[in-house]
Amino acid sequence: MTDNPAGTDTPAKEPQVAPAERGRTTIADGVVEKIAGMAARDVMGVHAMGGGLARTFGAVRDRVPGGGKSVARGVKAEVGEVQTALDLEIVVEYGVAIADVARAVRENVIAAVERMTGLEVVEVNIAVSDVKLPDEEEEETTPRIQ
Repeated sequence: MTDNPAGTDTPAKEPQVAPAERGRTTIADGVVEKIAGMAARDVMGVHAMGGGLARTFGAVRDRVPGGGKSVARGVKAEVGEVQTALDLEIVVEYGVAIADVARAVRENVIAAVERMTGLEVVEVNIAVSDVKLPDEEEEETTPRIQ
């Protein structure tokens, strides 16, 4: 006598788990921060990311050989298993409608992060820390010493 409802002597097979569901994927905060930083910089009207102090330290780091530009500057992410929340600090160009730039940044960041990571973006907080005036000098980008 068998316990198998089909009436055969073969044991019942366990249901097969799809390959995509075998294991877990984790995404580091820094990955989400880089994606968000790139997406925010793509929006017209965004001059820079980060506050004055972060930009100053970033400019110094950019001059150090191997330091490279930090695309995550001005971005802070909190990443969970299925959701993420972001805080961005931006500098806008003088003359742009700040509310429109913030809305465009939020939309672009959410679209990029959700598309690339599969995480649900629950909020994107934007702090406008400065306005780049037309007559302000740019940060020095070339090293003084060769």
